[in-house]
Amino acid sequence: MTTCTRKTLLLALSATAVASALTASVTPVAHAGPRASPASSPPSLTWHGCELPDGSTGADGQQCAELPVPLDYRNPDGRTLTVAVTRLRSDRPAARRGTLVVIPGGPGSSGVERLAQKGEALRTATRGAYDLVSLDPRGVGGSTRAGCGIAEGDRQLVTLRAWPGADGGIAENIDRSRRTAEACARNGGEVLRSFSTQNEVRDIDLFRQSLGEEKLSAWSTSYGAYVGAVYAQKYPRHTDRWVLDANGDPDPARVGRGWMENMAVGAADRFPDFAAWAADPAREEQGLRLAERAEDVKPLFLALARKLDREPKESDVPGLPLTGNRLRQALQSALFSDSAFAPLAGMIQEARDPQGSPVLTPDLAQVIPDEDAAVMVAVICNDVRWPGSVAGYRRAVAADRERNPLTAGMPANITPCAFWKDAPADRPTRITDEGPSNVLMIQSLRDPATPYSGALKMRAAFGDRARMVTVGRGGHSMYLGGGNACGDRTVSEFLVTGRRPAQDTHCAN
Repeated sequence: MTTCTRKTLLLALSATAVASALTASVTPVAHAGPRASPASSPPSLTWHGCELPDGSTGADGQQCAELPVPLDYRNPDGRTLTVAVTRLRSDRPAARRGTLVVIPGGPGSSGVERLAQKGEALRTATRGAYDLVSLDPRGVGGSTRAGCGIAEGDRQLVTLRAWPGADGGIAENIDRSRRTAEACARNGGEVLRSFSTQNEVRDIDLFRQSLGEEKLSAWSTSYGAYVGAVYAQKYPRHTDRWVLDANGDPDPARVGRGWMENMAVGAADRFPDFAAWAADPAREEQGLRLAERAEDVKPLFLALARKLDREPKESDVPGLPLTGNRLRQALQSALFSDSAFAPLAGMIQEARDPQGSPVLTPDLAQVIPDEDAAVMVAVICNDVRWPGSVAGYRRAVAADRERNPLTAGMPANITPCAFWKDAPADRPTRITDEGPSNVLMIQSLRDPATPYSGALKMRAAFGDRARMVTVGRGGHSMYLGGGNACGDRTVSEFLVTGRRPAQDTHCAN
């Protein structure tokens, strides 16, 4: 399973996956960071080596530093937190034209780790035109963290996400959501309350100031694309060339909740790709062919999930049987990337075999660390007030199960945000067409987490500020990993030369 797939957000906003939840955090080399300075004087950065969980130092030449940021920007001289930041300088100084910030997804993904993974490819694709920088948002990796004390049983991906019971009931989800919210209220404190999109955007702008840059360019992905959109709205004069990859609906009344509900649409859009793969005769030799016809794969999957609801099957992990909901969650994760199709098909085949023992993928088998789960929950709950009517969620789940059997009501279900104790400190930002026309969106037509229908709403909100290139390939996040040369070339050309398509355009698979 790819790193991107493992990092599926609680609501796949992110989608990008159960971010640092399933991987160790990036830890900067021990170093005394600078003290915060008054708002009128941005803090200086002292760069040093990075140390990643695998013991490496990241991409060749990657450096790390600690940026002190105000806990509360309304009190800039008060308590400070630390945001871990990183850079990878251009390897062609004569070609350098500025600084590009890589904005990670999630909430919960590490920008330090993402630059380590993608920095060399991005530096090559942009021909050394930029110093590349990124950050671990508050609560992530090497930045200041906070925990909630969420019960271990509530920190598996299949429980952190609100999968209804086999009969569609949500009583267990209600209890879990309430106790998670109460744990965060008891234990998270003011640090946890500061985890929000608005503060991430402010931190990025303070980072810009500390770098001494008047403008930043950006490549932002999944939930990070929303962060990038908010930055472009709040600080338009500080944006240069702005790329948003895998875009969600920016409706300010429904951020988080709307993204989650859209996952049902995304799964329906993307599933035919898996069905075609699983019915391909080429799978026969691998033992992974699920049906002779693609149209038979969906009913096969749904029937197996219902059977596992009734009769869970022992897996390779003691005490963690393959249930219907674990199978449904495995599908959600696998739809992010074609490379995850084979493990999913293998799991399905083993579940169908009376003698088989399904092998659980890492996202199903591991318990998410408390601090990782806390930031995943806190950002979406701190961003906007969610409805609190339990009866409303029951009705929504019942309707969604009928419309979207692949996701079985999970995207419409209750979350800890319904019981969140604190009102959002900031109002969500409305994305508009006011500002420079310097945004390029790239979007899969069949994205399981941030579906095309939601991206169209982001595109409409930006108006003439943006152009969008669609990619005729399924999966989540297209630039430098989606496998479409046309899409990669279009984005790279924009970042290097500033030339953007004159109108929205399409790259066939």
